Amino acid sequence: MSRAPSRVITWLMANGAKYVPFADAATAELPMSRLLRLGLFQVTVGMAMTLLAGTLNRVMIVELGASAAWVAAMLALPVLVAPFRALIGHRSDHHRSAFGWRRVPYLWQGTMLQFGGLAIMPFALLLLQGSHTGSMVPGRLGCIAAFLLVGLGSHTVQTAGLALATDLAPPAQRPRVVALLYLMLLVGMLASALLIGGALQEFSYTRLVGLVQGAALVTAGLNIVAIWRQEPRNRERAADPPPVVPFREAWRDFMAGGRAGRLLAALGIGTFGFAMQDVLLEPYGGQVLGFGVGATTMLTGLMAAGAILAFTLAARRLEHGSDPARLAAVGMLAGIVGFVAVVMAYPFGSATVLRVGTLCLGFGNGLFAVGTLTSAMALDRAERNGLALGAWGAVSATAAGLAVGLGGSLRDLIGGLAMSGRFGAALVNPAAGYTAVYHLEIACLFVALAAIGPLVATTSRDARPFGLAELPG
Repeated sequence: MSRAPSRVITWLMANGAKYVPFADAATAELPMSRLLRLGLFQVTVGMAMTLLAGTLNRVMIVELGASAAWVAAMLALPVLVAPFRALIGHRSDHHRSAFGWRRVPYLWQGTMLQFGGLAIMPFALLLLQGSHTGSMVPGRLGCIAAFLLVGLGSHTVQTAGLALATDLAPPAQRPRVVALLYLMLLVGMLASALLIGGALQEFSYTRLVGLVQGAALVTAGLNIVAIWRQEPRNRERAADPPPVVPFREAWRDFMAGGRAGRLLAALGIGTFGFAMQDVLLEPYGGQVLGFGVGATTMLTGLMAAGAILAFTLAARRLEHGSDPARLAAVGMLAGIVGFVAVVMAYPFGSATVLRVGTLCLGFGNGLFAVGTLTSAMALDRAERNGLALGAWGAVSATAAGLAVGLGGSLRDLIGGLAMSGRFGAALVNPAAGYTAVYHLEIACLFVALAAIGPLVATTSRDARPFGLAELPG
């Protein structure tokens, strides 16, 4: 019996890098312990996303009685600062420091913004009741400040952190590093959802205050651990810093040739196509197919499982020379298949079809995200990684925020018109508003495929084209 565990350990040591996901993302320059420690900044960003869009969203509407429109406006505030990610990345590329650092100062500043926003947020929420001041204005102003600080801090940390990972990882290992960092973002979202949900089983305002302030301390602690001794000091850079290039000039140079613009266009349209269902899938399962709360929650788990599977596959394919733009296109095709399955789940009355479609959506979105991010990492020179990654983050975050808002609005508008009989008796059903949005998402993904097609043709090793003309039939 004692030989079996030793054989397993020996096999894992010999084959772990081949069969264990992301085990070979580490290198001599960036060992796994250091890489996982660096990825803690993604965990804190995932925690902030869960806290804002999940826990506080419900608390403000249900317990505090705030209007859904006002809460939606608060959740949209982080999207307003997303376009500045390109500027943040550019400034980190050209930051002048006495130690020669570029990324660490922005990681620290972003951490302090996150900490400050989370620290004042519970008190701003309490002031929303108006019972302490006789007016809701102080609470609303405090919430605006808190959400803006957390949003700006999260975007700053993620932009500088991804740029630092790109600086540290050898070019051959960057695809696996990207996939691993995205996996850690999902881990942060999942772990924080479980912990926060468990802590608030018995809700009280005192517990809410302690929980949000505890999240502030955890964010600061994990980010400090993440950046500790990651970026080496550069005495040559500190003594003779490179000239600062104006953002407008750097952006013009970055967009020259049209490749970057086409990639960002495909990224924006594709992200828009994938993200409109973010606030619709669980209500669709509950309202249209009669799923219970537990069953609709499992849809989120299936989507996350599909994304994790996609990250693993993407890392392996990219390591073996697959074109990242082609991989992103395959992800969009998987997304189209997923949306078709989700739409057909209603006429078939099949929960299995909906679950299969949800898994395909998570898988396609994961391939699309890793493929486009890896393409962005290869767009620019090493000294301007921050600009390329900031542009990717700005476009994806802005498109996702706009898509979520528009998706919910279109569902309400079209669904209301359909139920009133404006589109005929055949469309008087609860699925009409949802399926209209899903069809629009399918159209967006086809447009994104057309946009990214020429990039695949110019980067693929065998120079085979990929576009709408290559689709079956």
